[in-house]
Order: sequence, then C-alpha cells, then structure tokens
Amino acid sequence: MPYELHYWPTIQGRGEFVRLALEAAGADYVDVARGPEEEGQGIPATMRFMESRRVQHPPFAPPFLVDGKTIVGQSSAILLYLGPRLGLVDKSETRRLWTHQLQLTIADVVAEAHDTHHPVGIGLYYQDQKKEAKKRAKEFRTARIKKFLAWFETVLERNPRGGTHLVGGKLSYADLSLFQLVEGLLYAFPKAARRALGNAPHVMALHDGVAQHRRVAAYLASERRIAFNEDGIFRRYPELDA
Repeated sequence: MPYELHYWPTIQGRGEFVRLALEAAGADYVDVARGPEEEGQGIPATMRFMESRRVQHPPFAPPFLVDGKTIVGQSSAILLYLGPRLGLVDKSETRRLWTHQLQLTIADVVAEAHDTHHPVGIGLYYQDQKKEAKKRAKEFRTARIKKFLAWFETVLERNPRGGTHLVGGKLSYADLSLFQLVEGLLYAFPKAARRALGNAPHVMALHDGVAQHRRVAAYLASERRIAFNEDGIFRRYPELDA
C-alpha cells in the first residue's frame, strides 16, 4: 500500500523535505493533491481528509502523511516516522535522536527564511510589508544564514565517519533536507548564500553529493520536482538580497 503524501500541488514548501526522502528511497507513494480529481485525488481530497470528523487525530495543515491508519503531520515528525522505514536513519537510538535534532534545526532556518518576506503577518501580502521585510532580510542574510551554515559545517567536520554526511557514513534524511535548504537559500538569496557557502565547503560538497545520488538526480530532472516560485517558502525578491 503506497504512502499518501498530502501537500499543496504548486509549491515545494515544507512538503519537499518529505518528497525528497520518499524519492531517494524509491518508496511507493502518492502525492495526493497533485493527482486528478476525477480519480478522487487533488486538493479536494486533501481538504476532505482534514475536515473529516472520522479522523481522530486531524492534522493542522499540510504536509501530512497517511500510512494505513497512521497519520503524521509536520515535516520533521513525518521524517522521524519515515526514516527507519525508508532506511534513511541509523539504527542507533542516539543517532536517530541526533538526526531528528538536525532536522528540527533545519526547520528553524526554513521558518526564518519564510519570515524574511512575511515578517508582519502571514495573512498579508509581501507588498504590504516590504519595509519590514527589508529589515528582517538584512539580519537573515548578514548573520543568520552564515551562523546556521557554519554550525552544519562544524557538524560535518566532527563526524567521525568523515565529512560527507551529517550522521554516520551513509545518506540520511537530514542530508536530503540540508541539500534542500541550500537549494532554497541559493534561489532566494543567491548573493548572501554563496558568500556563506564559501566558508562552508563541507556543506557545499554534501549538497553536490546529494544532487548526484541516482534517485535524487532522476527526481530533480523529472516533472515531479516543482520549480521554486514566489508562492513558496523560498522566494526570490532581489531587493532582499545583497
């Protein structure tokens, strides 16, 4: 029975971290909201599921994963659940917790990246908060990006199995998520991100290695990979980069 991933069909967003794990593992899954409505999929199917009174543990919002009777929301929690099932996390409890910690830190960066273009309110348009966005983005690009990337660089340097993976000596979902984070930063803040990555060679090498992974490379070249756009988390507004 395939996994059912529910996320908005026109953006990468937080659902992309889950898609990458499913794709890298070659898992059988259905991207429900992107499917045809005439076959019981599409956004209506996702909304019906969220609003159904029969769902005892309703997810707050996409992304969420349905695996039989199990429903998991929040990207980090979904990956915590999928990791051992997809072979994308170590069997050691200590390393599983460390991988989860890394994922939660990536989620923190993602939230900060989002808030650069929506610092006042999610319900407002970017055009309604451009002045505040410039202030928020300045701190993010001058301090926060390099601070986070420097920490991930340190994690890679201190990995006793070498600096090619965040945890142990094999691909984990945290590696895939760091790849996606770097991709997003390079899209939204190309100037600032490249400056910070210049001091994080291990992070850049990990990014390049993930991109060359056989299944990941095939996914990135396929129509299943949604392009970055200005409706997602990572948005390219040149005035916010410098």
